[in-house]
Amino acid sequence: MLNAGGDILFIKALMVAGFLPRISFVHKFLYLLGLGLFASTVQAGPSINIGTIYDYMASDKSSYLKRINNVGDSTAFVRVNIYEMTFDADGKATETALDNQGPLSAERKGLVASPARLIIPGKGMQGTRLLYLGNRDVERYYRVRFVPVVPEKEDQFAVPEEERKAYKDSMSAGVNILTGYGSVFFVRPENTRFTTRVHNSAIEYRVENAGNSTIELDGFKDCSMSQATDCKATRKIHLRPGKYFAFNKEPGRTYSYNLIEGGASKKVDVKP
Repeated sequence: MLNAGGDILFIKALMVAGFLPRISFVHKFLYLLGLGLFASTVQAGPSINIGTIYDYMASDKSSYLKRINNVGDSTAFVRVNIYEMTFDADGKATETALDNQGPLSAERKGLVASPARLIIPGKGMQGTRLLYLGNRDVERYYRVRFVPVVPEKEDQFAVPEEERKAYKDSMSAGVNILTGYGSVFFVRPENTRFTTRVHNSAIEYRVENAGNSTIELDGFKDCSMSQATDCKATRKIHLRPGKYFAFNKEPGRTYSYNLIEGGASKKVDVKP
């Protein structure tokens, strides 16, 4: 938030630079003061951090603890929604919502979150355990979304009605932005097998996943050999079973990445 001391000099500097509208100095001060108040109000609400956006359940595990931090100042009421992801021949994903809180949720197979409703105090942390129930003959994929909400009766948060109403009133009193986040969750098959095949010719470089579980090409870099700062955007590439990644090798360019197969990782440099 602005203060009336040194910030006046800051406002004058903005006036000289032309970053503020041509209105009176007093109006400009109030204008920036209002921006400071607005930012302070937004920051006062809940703000969640889900950590990594790609999570993996190893073949010898049936549960995974996902920790959610609330870095905001007020309590976060978070719904956990789960969607199963399937892919067509072109790699396009379709997401199907799974019942995670209804009367039949305890009986269904697949990925389940327990609890599916989180109440996280300001500056606090809470975890939800992701459980997989069912056959693990092939790898399966899920989207897990963590959605902060202003709790309503139908949301099934275990809070008294008066507390729910008080929270709703406090959120309505200011400007609060509730932002949700999603992660992709990989359930590896029971007998995980990593088989990565590399084909390196003078023209093309190709990585093929011949195993039965996803591999990662992490931190893939495409840089100039003569100018270290001339690099394309770094990429993370997931290769599902049966898929491949290929690129044409260009003169004067060098390529590198970290190959991650489950818990194993190695640096790969592609020579021209």
